[in-house]
This record gives sequence, C-alpha cells and structure tokens, in this order.
Amino acid sequence: MIRREAPAARSLAARLRIDERELDSRLAFFQIGPDDLARLAALRPWAERHMTDVVEAFYALILGHPQSRRFFPDDATVRRVKKLQSEYFVGLFEGRCDMAYVDNRLRVGQAHEQMGMAPKWYVGAYRRYLAILLDRVSTDLPEGTDPKAVYHSIVKLVSFDMSLAIDAYIAANLETLGRHQAAIRELSTPVIKVHDHVLLLPLIGAIDNQRAEQVMETVLVRVIEEKAKAMIIDIAGVPVVDTKIAGHLLNTTAAVRLVGAQTIVTGISAQVARTIIQLGVDTSRMHTLARL
Repeated sequence: MIRREAPAARSLAARLRIDERELDSRLAFFQIGPDDLARLAALRPWAERHMTDVVEAFYALILGHPQSRRFFPDDATVRRVKKLQSEYFVGLFEGRCDMAYVDNRLRVGQAHEQMGMAPKWYVGAYRRYLAILLDRVSTDLPEGTDPKAVYHSIVKLVSFDMSLAIDAYIAANLETLGRHQAAIRELSTPVIKVHDHVLLLPLIGAIDNQRAEQVMETVLVRVIEEKAKAMIIDIAGVPVVDTKIAGHLLNTTAAVRLVGAQTIVTGISAQVARTIIQLGVDTSRMHTLARL
C-alpha cells in the first residue's frame, strides 16, 4: 500500500494523535487491507457512473426527514453538500487510505459538527447512505465482480470513515470544554487595579494545584504589566486553608518579590489563623492583614 503525505499541515490529526503508526493500527483493527483497496479502486469507473444517482437518492432521504432537513437551510447549502458528498463517494474508490485520506475524513466530520448536526443524526445519515450504496452494489456491478467481497470492503471503509468523523466530533467537544475551563480559570483569578501600582486578587472557592499555578501566572503577568509595587491577595473566600494552599501562597509571595513587588495576604479569619499555626506553616516571609 503506497502512502502519500498530505500537502497541508495535519493539525486536527495531530491533535487526535493520529499518525502513520496509529493509522496502521486502525486499519488492522478494521481489517482493511490492500485487497480491499484494490477491489474498490477497480470499481472507480462504476462509482463515477453511479455517483449522481447515489447522492441524489441519499439527499432525497435526508431532506425528506424533518430532523435532518433543518441542517440544510437553503438551496445553496444543499448544492454545496451534494458536491462534497459526490467527492466523498468517489473518494471511497480511490484505492488508498493514507494520511491525506484521514485528513479529508476528519474534515468531513468537522464540517458536520460545525453545522450543528449531533452525532446521533450523523450516524443515522451514514446508515442510510450505506443502505443506498449497498443496494446499488447488489443490483448493478460489472460482470465477474464478487458482490459479497465488494460489500464487505465498502462496509469496512465506511465504518472506518465514520470512526474518524466521530473523532472529529470528540476533538471539537474537548476544545470547547478547554475554552470553557480557561474562561472559568480566568474568571476565578480576577486581578483588580485598586490604586496606582497596587493590585488586588480576591480568591473565592477551593484551590487545587492547577488553579494555584494559574493564580501565580496571572499575578506575575499583571504585576509586570502594571509595574505594581504591591499585590494584595484576599483569601476570605477560600473555604479551607491547608499546608498545600499555604505553600502555594508562600511560593506566589516569593515569585512576586522576584519581580519587584510585595505581597500582602488578607482576609485571614480566626479559624484560618488557628489552622495555619496548628499546621506549623512558616509565615515569617508572608505579610498578612486580617482584612483590608
């Protein structure tokens, strides 16, 4: 099987960690081999003859169902997707399954995800598409062609394509989740300028290692940007202060000192003060105030 590299950067494939080795593993799992690709490549002229018929039959079903029709709001969209579907259909019979093929199938899934088509409708549409295609295979193949062998090769490749499309959906969902998490982290570390060269960070909620790193990064960036001389960290909204959190505060204090500013920790309740003393935390390097 000859492999050809995709001309463009494979960013989506890279994010999904799909490389040549992963591709070989997946092809082996789907039992797609050189015989399958050669069998389909031999049917390329047949595919070109039936392309319009298959695509029109497919969209007649899709557009006739109210749940799937809503993803195609106008004639221009329908014409565009029919053209793409025609290219997809012929691509099944190119006789190759390399990284360029993977990129194309990932983009197909990505496009449908961006249209807002949920996976349940996408997979349902694929089933209809496969039914139409297999109907044509069972009734109109060139003489001497083994319909059963062609059937199995098509099912393997279409199933492989579907798995890539679902990967694209998963990647999009993970990216959306990542953006939401980043926005939440940003909101959870709101550095406020309260006076010339004085910044305030009111911390609210639990602090884990990831959030502590975010706090330190945000604080250092803002101190440098604002040329701050004092950084006030208010921990009145932090429900529990333990050894780890105290350690994070000390590390942040030290880091802020290195960029030329002083850190003041405020909002320390009587309970938190007792806890810090009981834990034996060394607060000699930390400037503290009970309240602002």
